[in-house]
Amino acid sequence: MIKRIPISALKVGMYITDLNNDWIPHNSQRKRGVVKKEETIEKIRQMGVAFVYIDASKGLDTQDSETAAEVDRRNEAALQTAGEQTPGLRPHVPMAEELVIAQKIHSQAQGLVGDFMNNVKIGGAIDIAPIHQLADELQNSVLRNANALSCLGRIRDKDNYLLEHSVNLSVLMSLFGNYRGLPADVLHQTVVGALLHDLGKILTPDEILHKPGRLSADEFEVMKLHARHSRDILSATEGIGELAVITAAQHHERLDGSGYPEGLRGEEISVYGRMVAITDVYDAITSDRVYHKGMTPTQGLKKLLEWSGDHLDPSLVKQFIRCIGLYPVGSMVLLESGRLGVVVEANEQDQRLPVVRVMYHTRFRMPITVDTIDLGRSGTQDRILRSVDPEDYRIDVRKFMV
Repeated sequence: MIKRIPISALKVGMYITDLNNDWIPHNSQRKRGVVKKEETIEKIRQMGVAFVYIDASKGLDTQDSETAAEVDRRNEAALQTAGEQTPGLRPHVPMAEELVIAQKIHSQAQGLVGDFMNNVKIGGAIDIAPIHQLADELQNSVLRNANALSCLGRIRDKDNYLLEHSVNLSVLMSLFGNYRGLPADVLHQTVVGALLHDLGKILTPDEILHKPGRLSADEFEVMKLHARHSRDILSATEGIGELAVITAAQHHERLDGSGYPEGLRGEEISVYGRMVAITDVYDAITSDRVYHKGMTPTQGLKKLLEWSGDHLDPSLVKQFIRCIGLYPVGSMVLLESGRLGVVVEANEQDQRLPVVRVMYHTRFRMPITVDTIDLGRSGTQDRILRSVDPEDYRIDVRKFMV
């Protein structure tokens, strides 16, 4: 039986199935196996891990535990509670219309951020004006219809993760900042900071940055330096505001002090740093990478809730969930009719009733004619039963997003 136990209950002889630390980027630790040494437990503790998952059938057990099923039920209940309110942004233009514009912005954004990073790397002239313009265009697209850029953010290429992550993080920060009612100038700076948060990785050796396997302890320490590099480069760049620097510098800080580069705790981390930490973790754990299979959006939201308090700000996590909805764009859901569909648009009135694109019937176990259904439209009888993992049905949701 799989159980979750506090790190204080972890003992030699237990079989770890999950270190429960995907909030640590580029995690270099082995995730499964029998604990053979006390030193291993101490290393896990030093990473800031509060709870781990064990398999009691393969190693020692403990009474100080709860089953993985119990944890999931609690996270599901918390997710439903957090998502009771309606999403924060109402679209002003149709999805199809905004998608055309969003595709151009998304493509240009990756190229522009890539060019900016390359210019910094070779010591070329730095023009920050296009980045400011891009931040405005992203923000305007989100205001017109946030579903468009959200859709594109789920169509990912794991080999182009760095640039796509930077662009998607800026979209998530724009959504989050709008939901929280940040002033326009503050929101603009946080979006710029999100766009350039990984700028410091240009100083990370390629053999570490692009290593397909686990990083060694020494390599991980080198990787962690990128947050400090981002801060230093942006601080020295004319035309970058202080809040943009703070947003970029604090995206890996954690409430319990286990983050980096400064190991800040609690209120020592700015509200923008706590916001970007949530969006950064969410985007990272729900994305496919060369060394990491992404979770589903719903699984990602549950993990944010599980890591709240120790690592992420609980209040802000709940606000983020209300912001992007119970079923974020890109989620695969099972309908009462037995059909599977991918969420392509949120419902501005009731996030339990999004627009879904159906393509498979679970009762007949076969593909069906692709159809787009607005669950919130009067007369529509179907409803969502639950989120599902598309891997269980060997469905690539990216094919049905646009």
